[in-house]
Amino acid sequence: MAQNRIEGAGGRSYLAIPGPSVMPEAVLQAMHRAAPNIYGGELIEMMPGLVSGLRDVARTRGHVAIYIGNGHAAWEAALANVVAPGDAVLVPATGRFGHGWGDMAAGLGAEVQVIDFGKSAPWDLDRIAETLRGDGAHRIKAVLAVHVDTSSSVRNDVAGLRKVLDDLGHPALLMADCIASLGCDRFEMDAWGVDVMVTGCQKGLMVPPGMAFVFFNDRAAGVRAKMARVSRYWDWTPRAEPTEFWQYFDGTAPTHHLYGLRTALGMIADEGIEAIWARHERLARAIWAACEAWGAEGPLKLNVADPAHRSRAVTALRIGAPHGTALRAWVEGNLGLTLGIGLGMAPPDDPAWHGFFRLGHMGHVNGQMVLGMLGGIEAGLTALGLPHGKGGLEAAARVIAGGA
Repeated sequence: MAQNRIEGAGGRSYLAIPGPSVMPEAVLQAMHRAAPNIYGGELIEMMPGLVSGLRDVARTRGHVAIYIGNGHAAWEAALANVVAPGDAVLVPATGRFGHGWGDMAAGLGAEVQVIDFGKSAPWDLDRIAETLRGDGAHRIKAVLAVHVDTSSSVRNDVAGLRKVLDDLGHPALLMADCIASLGCDRFEMDAWGVDVMVTGCQKGLMVPPGMAFVFFNDRAAGVRAKMARVSRYWDWTPRAEPTEFWQYFDGTAPTHHLYGLRTALGMIADEGIEAIWARHERLARAIWAACEAWGAEGPLKLNVADPAHRSRAVTALRIGAPHGTALRAWVEGNLGLTLGIGLGMAPPDDPAWHGFFRLGHMGHVNGQMVLGMLGGIEAGLTALGLPHGKGGLEAAARVIAGGA
């Protein structure tokens, strides 16, 4: 295969991985300041607005708890408040992160039941209903539902899962992982009947990694109130109902992240969440159109066959080993374009791992950025001599232009 390196390193690099996402200059500039006073003044006064803005993105009037941490921290925080050692939880898994949340629950002493739907298909709600129907004693206290699994790019039907629980009269809490999806894929916490939702700041919220959020409704708060013991640090009650500023974070605030978050939430409010969902829909369809054109005469395949079950924030692709790794290396080394690894699609020590890659198209992205990313991929396919169909960029441009 041709491996000729293109000379020159001008221009900006483009991190097209599914998180951390591209950070807006306005967010970075808002964070570029001296340390603020954490005992009075602007930082404290802006907290009610931040909490309100977070509720707006999640489409909820419920409670919000903020943690200094990543998505894994949000997993544990949510579980610690409503799942006690010995409680049973159900995990319908469609990729690495469903299994990961289940493993977190097991580490806290929960009895974890996994229904594995593979890595390319969404939940089968009938199978989930069958499992819940068999739980006549209602031992299952929560269903850990990953809305979009970042590894596989499968998007699941959270509202449909709520209907299953309601139709069966099953009291389990519906807990949703929206770490990849919030602010990108449509999500309606209250309208869909989600009891607990977790997310991080580094994807659709467009802030550098470091903050995690747990949203919960009154029903979940009632479960928390009956818990015999909850870790002082993970306890969401003082964080969601603080009487003093430090209680939002159980200690020193993530000061600069809060300034960045304020700016990001302002940008989201200015564009409007419905418009943001529409933008992600259009850009995702442009990416799929290009990939389908390339795959018509080559090995490249979208991991999820049905567009209805694909995330609008991340796209996982199969191209066969070792071509995934070779393509990622070529575009990064020659074009400054970084594509996501095939996380969770195969064990890292399995040669098949090198046959996958992922595209992040979440948050602060627009048409010219996506077309540039796709042009880089096509250049890489050509440089490496990988068979691919023609017309990928044209197909994407038609979608963005509104012609398809």
